[in-house]
Amino acid sequence: MLKFTPLLLALLYGFVMWWFSALRLRQELDGKSTELADAKLKKLTDQMAGALDLERIKVHIYEVDPVNGLAAPDGRIFITRGFYDAYRSGRVTAEEMASVIAHELGHVALGHARRRMIDFSGQNALRTALILVLNRFIPGLGQMLAGLLTSMLAARLSRSDEYEADAYATALLIKAGIGAGPQKSLFGKLEELTKSRGSGQLAWLMSHPKTEERIKAIEANEAKWVR
Repeated sequence: MLKFTPLLLALLYGFVMWWFSALRLRQELDGKSTELADAKLKKLTDQMAGALDLERIKVHIYEVDPVNGLAAPDGRIFITRGFYDAYRSGRVTAEEMASVIAHELGHVALGHARRRMIDFSGQNALRTALILVLNRFIPGLGQMLAGLLTSMLAARLSRSDEYEADAYATALLIKAGIGAGPQKSLFGKLEELTKSRGSGQLAWLMSHPKTEERIKAIEANEAKWVR
């Protein structure tokens, strides 16, 4: 039993850290967001709500510069101020913004926030186990290598979630009568948008699939579902 104690402690630590992280995020979002009020976008979100048999879809603006969408652990959907500004300036269309909202709805519907909690705890346990093993063979470097390996695993899991949320969004956009075209056209703009608003390009590339691969997956789903 004693030999498993470090792993159990790591799992507990991971859960506690995730809980505090979620609490801090909620406080941050509560303090820096307001409900989105845009007639053109509301028309599109109403179409999606109808396709989902919902009364409406609430979207909030998160007052930060980076271009991004966010599905909070409590199920709320956020668009950053940087993204909304890109839409208001004409660099992003209303339909492309709707595709972002559909994508974030996918994260909520597919339970990705809950899955991340389990993954985060598991990754801490894995990191602890790797440190114990690697430090025996390469003292001093074990912790660094363990952190690198678990970060690569986290990025791979995140990319898997992105593909799933993309597929959900494609189906929803088709059902709502918006189509998958805006979803694909937005990907052609994202790299430039994220660079221009300083949204952490390296982190984005690590945790998100390549643009060409995402578009191919969307087109495959679109062809199947439209047929």
